[in-house]
Amino acid sequence: MAVLAAFAVPHPPLIIPVVGRGEERGIQATVDAYDEVGRRIAELAPETVVVSSPHSIMYRDYIHVSPGAGASGSFAQFRAPEARYEVTYDTELVERLCALCIDEGLDAGCEGERDPSLDHGTMIPLHFIQKFMPLEAVKVVRIGISGLSPAEHYRLGALVQRAAADLGRRVVYVASGDLSHKLLAEGPYGFAPEGPVFDELTCDAFASGDLLALLTADPGLCERAAECGLRSFQIMAGALDGTPIRAELLSHEGPFGVGYAVAAFTPEGDEGTDGARRLLPRYLAWRRGDLDDRRAHEDLFVRLARASLESWVRDGKRVRPTPALLDRLASEAVADGMTPEDATIQADELASAQAGAFVSLKIDGQLRGCIGTIAPTCGSVAEEVCQNAVSACAHDPRFLPVRKDELDSLVYDVDVLGEAEEVAGTDGLDVRRYGVIVSCADGRRGLLLPDLDGVDTVDEQVSIAAHKGGIDLASDDYRLERFEVIRHL
Repeated sequence: MAVLAAFAVPHPPLIIPVVGRGEERGIQATVDAYDEVGRRIAELAPETVVVSSPHSIMYRDYIHVSPGAGASGSFAQFRAPEARYEVTYDTELVERLCALCIDEGLDAGCEGERDPSLDHGTMIPLHFIQKFMPLEAVKVVRIGISGLSPAEHYRLGALVQRAAADLGRRVVYVASGDLSHKLLAEGPYGFAPEGPVFDELTCDAFASGDLLALLTADPGLCERAAECGLRSFQIMAGALDGTPIRAELLSHEGPFGVGYAVAAFTPEGDEGTDGARRLLPRYLAWRRGDLDDRRAHEDLFVRLARASLESWVRDGKRVRPTPALLDRLASEAVADGMTPEDATIQADELASAQAGAFVSLKIDGQLRGCIGTIAPTCGSVAEEVCQNAVSACAHDPRFLPVRKDELDSLVYDVDVLGEAEEVAGTDGLDVRRYGVIVSCADGRRGLLLPDLDGVDTVDEQVSIAAHKGGIDLASDDYRLERFEVIRHL
C-alpha cells in the first residue's frame, strides 16, 4: 500500500508558539489534534510526506509541483524568524509524478517556480511532524493548487498514488488548508451565512469519509464562504482513490472566525478491494447531470447566447437573431418546461428592447470569459447578446478562446443592464442590488456587475471596478454610477 494515510490539517500561523505567543491556547483542540497527527505520522515512518498547500505557487490553469533538491523557510513575515524549517525533496517521486502528468495530459508539473522558499501552509504541518520525528528522516513533495476543476485536482492526487506505487514508496499525504474565513462578524474577514454551511459540509465529509462532497460543493457557496483548503482536500481525495478508508474528524473549531478542522483517513484494504471508492466516475456523472439540468432550465436569453457562441466556435459563423430563430428557441424552452406566456414575453423583449448586456461564461465555477456593453450598441437586446457571447468566448484578453471540447461544460449568465444613474458616494451603492461604474473625465472607466461571488462589500466592488479602468481612487477625480441588472440563467 503506497499511501499509508492521509490527513487534512489547518495552517493558522498563531498555532506556532513563537508566533501565537499564547494565543494558540485559544485553539487548544486543534493543537491537540495536530499533535495526534504528528504522532501518527511518526509511527507510520513514511519515506515521503506529500504536502499540498493553497499558499504554495498557484496558477489558474496549471498545478505547480515544487522542483529542486529541497527548500527552506521561516516565519519571519510573522515576526518569528527563529521558527525555521528545511526539507529535502523526493526528486525521484517528483520526476515520476511529472512524467505521469504528461502521459495523462494533466496540466501540472515543475514549471514556473517564482519563489522556492517554503510557505506557511507547508511549514505548519512540518512543525507538528518535527515534534515527533526529525525532518531529516523523511523527504517531502510540495504541491500547490490551481484554478482548474475539482476533477483535475482529484486526478493529480490519484497520480500521486500511482507514482508512489510505481516506486514502491511509503507515502503519507497531508492536505493543508483552513475551512471558511467568514464564521464570525468580529473575525478578521467578517461573517457570511455560507461560512458555517461550508464548514458543516466539509466536516461531514471528513467524518463520514464520503469525499465526493468535496468535489460537488457549490462553487458560489465556497466563494462566499471564503474557503481556503478545498482544492488541497480534493487532491488528497484523489490520493486515496480506490482505497477503502476509515475516516475520523479529530477536531473542528473556529473561535477566531476561521474554521480549523483536523481529520485522518486510514486505508483499510488494498486498492480496488470491496468497499473501495473511485470518486471520479461518480463526480463526472454528477457533473454531467448537473449541466444537463441547468441546460434544460435555461431561459431564452441564455439559449440565444449559447446558440451564438456555439455557432462561432464550431463553424466560425455569427448568428443573426431572426424571428425564426427566436421562435425555435422559445419552442425548445416551452418543451423544457417554460410557460408559453413567459417564452413569448422574453422573445418579444429580445427582439424589440435595447439595452447593454454582459455575457459571462464559467466552467466548474471558474470564470471562463466575460464581455459586455454598458449601453446599447445594437438595434436589439438579441443582437447585443449574440455579439457579446462571441466576444466573451473569443476576445476576452484574460483567456484563450473557448475550444470546441469545452462547449458542453460551459455555464452561462446573461445580465441585461438598466440605465445608469450617478450617485454622490458609496452610501448610494449596494453590492447585491447595484452594479457600479467608476469613471474619469478623460474616458477611463471600469464596471463591475452586482451580486458576484467573492465580492461582499461596496468598497471591494468599487476598488475592483476602478482597477479595471486604470483609476487610482486615492489620486484621481472620479465619479460613481450605479445600475440594476436582470440576470438570466
